[in-house]
Amino acid sequence: MRRYEDFWAVTEAALRHAVLRLGLTATEAQLHRLMDAYLTLACFPEVPAALERLAPRPRAILSNGAPHMLDAVVESSGLARHLGHVLSVDAVKTYKPSPEVYALGPRALGIPADELLFVSSNAWDVAGAKAFGYQVAWCNRANAPEEALGLRADVVVARLDQLPQ
Repeated sequence: MRRYEDFWAVTEAALRHAVLRLGLTATEAQLHRLMDAYLTLACFPEVPAALERLAPRPRAILSNGAPHMLDAVVESSGLARHLGHVLSVDAVKTYKPSPEVYALGPRALGIPADELLFVSSNAWDVAGAKAFGYQVAWCNRANAPEEALGLRADVVVARLDQLPQ
């Protein structure tokens, strides 16, 4: 709708809607506690070593998350030392799978999209990145069936430590 709100606001609105829709009761304190959980999400156990193994290649996050959410999660998960960039859609005020979002990666890294490997656990994100021109890996942890989106990942892995060298 071209009415951008950052991911924190969208997530809070979705949480409040879910509480109402399910007929639950939650105090403001409980809602704030649930929202604050987003600031300390843990990464999967193999992620730090997988990122370390990919060095000295540039490593970055390109996320729909709001900058303050991403900063908090990267810090609390201990991934900050492995990442050269943490990029948020907030810079372009639209969400993936918009091409403007995917353009943030090559711009920040100074490397053409077709020379970068974009990794996502979301099939829609894989399709968006592939349409933009990235090489793409789908981290399919749940062994989900492939979605019929017309664009396929170049490689499929179940864990990040399975990414090819």
